[in-house]
Amino acid sequence: MMNRRGILRMTGAFAVVGLGTATAGGAPADAAEALSSSARARGGLVHPGMLHTQADFDRMAAKVKAGAAPYKAGYAVLAANSHAQSTWKPNPLARVVRGGDGTNVGTLYHDVHAAYQNALRWKVTGDRAHADAAREILNAWSAKLTALDGNADRFIAAGLHGYQFANAAEIMRDYPGFDLARFQKMLVDVFYRQSSDFLAHHNGAYVTNYWGSWDLLSIACVLATGILCDDRAKVDEAVTYFKSGKGNGSVKNLIPHIHPGGLGQWVEVGRDQGHATLGVGLAGAIAEMAWNQGIDLYGYDDNRLLKGFEYVAKWNLGHDVPYTAWMWNYGAPGVWSGSQNLTAPSADSRGARRPIWESIYHHYVNRRGLDAPYVTEYAKMVRPEGGGGNYGEGGGFDQLGFGTLAFTRPKAIVPAGAPVPSQGTTAGTATAPAAGRPATDGSGGPRAQGGKGDDLAATGTGEVAAVAATGVLAIAGGIIALRRRGARDSG
Repeated sequence: MMNRRGILRMTGAFAVVGLGTATAGGAPADAAEALSSSARARGGLVHPGMLHTQADFDRMAAKVKAGAAPYKAGYAVLAANSHAQSTWKPNPLARVVRGGDGTNVGTLYHDVHAAYQNALRWKVTGDRAHADAAREILNAWSAKLTALDGNADRFIAAGLHGYQFANAAEIMRDYPGFDLARFQKMLVDVFYRQSSDFLAHHNGAYVTNYWGSWDLLSIACVLATGILCDDRAKVDEAVTYFKSGKGNGSVKNLIPHIHPGGLGQWVEVGRDQGHATLGVGLAGAIAEMAWNQGIDLYGYDDNRLLKGFEYVAKWNLGHDVPYTAWMWNYGAPGVWSGSQNLTAPSADSRGARRPIWESIYHHYVNRRGLDAPYVTEYAKMVRPEGGGGNYGEGGGFDQLGFGTLAFTRPKAIVPAGAPVPSQGTTAGTATAPAAGRPATDGSGGPRAQGGKGDDLAATGTGEVAAVAATGVLAIAGGIIALRRRGARDSG
């Protein structure tokens, strides 16, 4: 049996974050990173404005050209990745399945990461062969994909790969020949609708049933869709849920206890460290995308995320952390229910390595000038960060990565409550165009997590023994399983 944890039914108060120009000693922290007051006044969104802004791309390109450390090492990892080659050919599907019969989600996520990595290489080097490759991948999928199916794990695929796909498209949005409108429609119809529905209904289960990472990946998709589609309502939907939603991914449920000394107990640390660090990566991505639109989720509720990030990092680096027992209430109304009291941090997958720490470190330490000793230590340990294809199959594609290249920045202190997204083009609020992990069934048997009938989530660790012979540990969004490095799902 996997460790499981219950939910404290807490909701955070929603508050609108001010968008004042950040200053340090009366001057902008970075003049290139000031969003114009006129753009704020008309509610426009900044482009590019998800995980990266134009100022970020300019910095990366200049530093790599100069051979500066650690950018040079970060770019070398990207350039060596098989997904980052301009020769990559897309393999689009009309129907993607994650969980149950016909699982083929690997075909999707390999192409998603190839699109992102080629787009990033183009921005750093100016080589249009990479831009062309990214454009062809994005266009091929938007021309063909119409459905994302499977058991409850389909929500994992929608959230993870929806926000990742949107980030690739955001980089390419103005590139000649990229059909942005068609991609926006696909993103809304296939990915966003599932993620939004999950946050609203939690697949028919109790709201306490699903772990925090499920909510976070759905929030990430909703937020990224809103940015790509210039849809302020979708951005607000994601931000509001992050602050005051009822599920485990809402920030005060995600970090239900603040211990003396400022460590914030992360809800999935009592479950296992693969999913705890997955949640850290997702929360960091959400906060960075929001920051680049002038919304400070990093600092929300007295830097609650920082306290949680430090807690997860400290435990996974081998140190003791305080822990308050936590009850997980799981099941679905009229179907089944239960609860489990977790009383200690889990040692399962302790020390898990994911390419998630650079963005967090550079925000709090270099943007904000705050202390983050355990995040700092973890970032050093993982540096230089790779991305999809560098960390095995399955969970190795849960994050876009390459943070050493993308997020390393000099110190430029930004006061609390004053996010300053990089200057870029802005667009007024508009709606999207109108709609016209491979799970295994090992003998250990994953424990179902909500839903009705066969629509269940594979979230247990019983599968590990059944597939141990395959070798490499991969931390997937909804399961922890061992898979062969380099294995790929067929379409």
